[in-house]
Amino acid sequence: MPQNVKQMLAEANAVVPKLSPAEAAEKLRSSEVLVVDVRDPTEVQQTGKLKGALNVSRGMLEFRADPESPYYNPAFNKDKTILLHCASGGRSALAGKALQEMGYTKVFNIGGFKELAEAGIEAESAT
Repeated sequence: MPQNVKQMLAEANAVVPKLSPAEAAEKLRSSEVLVVDVRDPTEVQQTGKLKGALNVSRGMLEFRADPESPYYNPAFNKDKTILLHCASGGRSALAGKALQEMGYTKVFNIGGFKELAEAGIEAESAT
């Protein structure tokens, strides 16, 4: 049955745990964490990114996360906790659901970049 974006987001938000900025900051203290910024590169260039975050646009996520793909990025490891964010939390929810469907089990949506940076999570320039 076809779905609309509202239904897809509701489904993703129901299965991908959402963390507050404080909870995200706590998880960031672990070395077994991969922070993935799923915004487009132009957005990241304009605002910067969370310190140490890997920028993988939403459209390339599955290709980067699949070990069988020629575009696979070995930073994706199913043993790591993956913290996803975008501009407001929608794309990161959808990305989290996709990663869960690919077998990643420790996946969290940490929301939007601006909210995280304003909460004191360190950011850096995109270069």
